[in-house]
Amino acid sequence: MTPFAELGLAPELLQALRDVGYDAPSPIQEQAIPPLLAGFDVIGQAQTGSGKTAAFGLPMLQYVDPDEGDVQGLVLTPTRELCIQVTQALRAYGQRKGVDVVAVFGGAPIRSQQSQLRAGGQVVVGTVGRVKDLISRHSLMLHACRFVVLDEADEMLDLGFLEDVERILALTPSSRQTALFSATMPPEIRRLADQYLYDPVTVAVAADTLTVDTVEQFALEVAPRDKTDKLIEVLEAERPDQALMFVRTKIRCDQLYRKLRDRGMNVRALHGDMSQGARDGVMIAFKGGRVPLLVATDVAARGLDISGISHVINFDVPTSPDVYVHRVGRTGRVGRSGRAITFYEPRQRRDIQAIENHAGVKLSPWVKDAHVAPTAPMPKPRRHSKPHAATNGGGPARTVIISGGRAAGLEPSDIIHAITAATALDGEAVRNVRMLERFAFAEVPGSEAERVVSQTAGTQVHGHVLALELARN
Repeated sequence: MTPFAELGLAPELLQALRDVGYDAPSPIQEQAIPPLLAGFDVIGQAQTGSGKTAAFGLPMLQYVDPDEGDVQGLVLTPTRELCIQVTQALRAYGQRKGVDVVAVFGGAPIRSQQSQLRAGGQVVVGTVGRVKDLISRHSLMLHACRFVVLDEADEMLDLGFLEDVERILALTPSSRQTALFSATMPPEIRRLADQYLYDPVTVAVAADTLTVDTVEQFALEVAPRDKTDKLIEVLEAERPDQALMFVRTKIRCDQLYRKLRDRGMNVRALHGDMSQGARDGVMIAFKGGRVPLLVATDVAARGLDISGISHVINFDVPTSPDVYVHRVGRTGRVGRSGRAITFYEPRQRRDIQAIENHAGVKLSPWVKDAHVAPTAPMPKPRRHSKPHAATNGGGPARTVIISGGRAAGLEPSDIIHAITAATALDGEAVRNVRMLERFAFAEVPGSEAERVVSQTAGTQVHGHVLALELARN
């Protein structure tokens, strides 16, 4: 793995990373930081907990001038909780450089935030509604903003904020650099990126790691009338350090909370009908470890980033496979292992199959003391009927180094096409293509790696002759 020092970061940022105990970049940081430092717009597909705040925050902080009082960087977040977490991280990264980071969000006095903005603030992190409000009051001026980040864009879409996001983007300079990060890429987010990002570089975690490769995933069929009793049985068997239990609606959230509380369990509820003060109290208690069990709706748990969650329990089947990805991403953080258990009724077997196909996992039946390989990857279904001379091959993936990167006008699709045309491999066999200025990296099946190198070498792409070699694993 490339150390932070080789990504082009300034010495004061490298020291700040050492201060907070970061040794090496995560995959999304390794892929996103170089193009952002080079001035490219970036689309990053990454979930909460993948290290994306540092991925966009470090390049932004590198180019911010602490001696200039205008707002130079803006980060838009879907929720107050995520806004606070991003602000805390950026303040830690920018402390040695002297960058002032201001958080603006609803549920807090707007006058104190106006006062902070008048006193300075080179970087503003804010929820969409409060940023729009401050702009309308002429308290937040974006004429000098050269770096804009949309964090968890798909959640902004889910919460109905996309129109406001577009209005805010329209008030920033056309010369700005824009980064968009999202766990999923629905059509509306693709359209937003096409309209507001200029020739972006796309970086992504591999599709089969979208549900976290440190999570054991199970499914449990149960009749509706037995769900609460079965949940208590699961909790007694699993003995979670902290469990986040998802339900579909606010009413079901309150109902399940009361049932568990009446059984003597230390549990709290979190949903959108609660006051902001009550929600903050629950979040603080859960984040501090004083409450081991939390029942929550999806919207209330947006941006919830707590490393100690050992279990995610889907008491209600997620409304879509994308929601499943979001939920399960709450556990298995920071190298820890996690367990996810999804309850489903007999009529919901098709929903479980849809989740398995989308996330590329096989959900094993839950029984007491059961263990499975994390994520239990399974082959994804083919979306085409075109025959291929060879398939994905086998063995552990090997990394291939390709001479030629962005400077030669190459894109990830060029690398994939060159390899598949030369070797007749299935396009899905070429994964994790990463573009640097003069080189590119790609992962191919270990059993096919040497053939990929020998047969693709010498291929011409846009007038550039490719040379390949195997990386030392």
